[in-house]
Amino acid sequence: MNGFDSRPLPRIIFGEGSIVQLEPVVRNLRVRRFLLVTDKGIRLAGHLDRVVSLLQEAGAEVAVFDEVRENPTTVDVERCTTVARSADVEAIIGLGGGSSLDTAKGCNFVLTQGGKMQDYRGFGKSTRPMLPFLAVPTTAGTGSECQSYAIISDEDTHEKMACGDLKAMASVAVLDPRLTDSQPFKVAACTGIDAVAHALESSVSRNSNAYSRVYSHKAFSLLESNLPSVLQDCPDPVGRGAMLLGASLAGLAIENSMLGCAHAAANPLTARFGLTHGHAVGLLLPRVIRFNAEDPGAHAGYAQLARESGCASADDTPEEAVEYLCGRVEELTKLCRLPLTLSACGIGREQIGQLAVDATAQWTARFNPRSAGVGDFRDLYSAVY
Repeated sequence: MNGFDSRPLPRIIFGEGSIVQLEPVVRNLRVRRFLLVTDKGIRLAGHLDRVVSLLQEAGAEVAVFDEVRENPTTVDVERCTTVARSADVEAIIGLGGGSSLDTAKGCNFVLTQGGKMQDYRGFGKSTRPMLPFLAVPTTAGTGSECQSYAIISDEDTHEKMACGDLKAMASVAVLDPRLTDSQPFKVAACTGIDAVAHALESSVSRNSNAYSRVYSHKAFSLLESNLPSVLQDCPDPVGRGAMLLGASLAGLAIENSMLGCAHAAANPLTARFGLTHGHAVGLLLPRVIRFNAEDPGAHAGYAQLARESGCASADDTPEEAVEYLCGRVEELTKLCRLPLTLSACGIGREQIGQLAVDATAQWTARFNPRSAGVGDFRDLYSAVY
């Protein structure tokens, strides 16, 4: 049984209409100048104006950076930090998907510690306090609101860097399911399958423990049963709430156990070919489950997760339970209506060798329950070619 050192932050405020709770939260911070980090889509959806109004009602001055791009790079962080410095901000709010939240966290690193984003690759590299950070997710997927890491790509090398520090964790995460109403189908699909992967990978990682599994198992149950409902033409509002909460719980699971090979294999696809992160993860996830299931501990973990979530029954053998779990994940990925082969994504077979080298170097690979080398990643990519 792995030991653990639990990390209870952030405070989580969940519920329909809970965005209004942002006003008293801001008042209680007793600072005045805020940076609001978001993207153009959130502005167009009207969420930005709503949040700015709440902040102003709380007596805050608000500077806005709404230039966040998908899969943010060091350049995005630099641009955001320039706005933060010019406004002399005292606190930061991330509003949007994982890209907005990660950019906000990255800005907090560089603004308060100096240097550049590359200096904080790894964990615990900051030496000074950071500004208060509030997270308001508008997608049900990344769980970034419950993690102390900013995932930022190096603009030059395209390598995704995990930059973490407990001081970078949000002090408060406001989870209002109504904010996810504006998700387009593809966003709901990609972030949803990413959240499913977070729950699955964190449940069997080398660092998985009794504490983290409470979050990963509950997250998977919520996500697996509700993802289909939010992919319908008229999404179920209860399902949206369950997905948002499940994604955040999966984020807490990651914070206390980390991920594995599905994310390690996905990152090079995003960096080199621009595949949406959740799409890339979903493409590899079923194959990684089967790869990991050859490890006895991971096999037992998957079987337990399958039974607890209802994918399998108590009467099923462990082998049957794992196979039912794989089948359910494959079913969910098909519901997302995404290309599920590398060739369908326009990626040539000749790219597999370099992708395998890149995946082996990814940080998350070291937490996978089964060791994976270049040859293993080559086989994983080839299986989905």
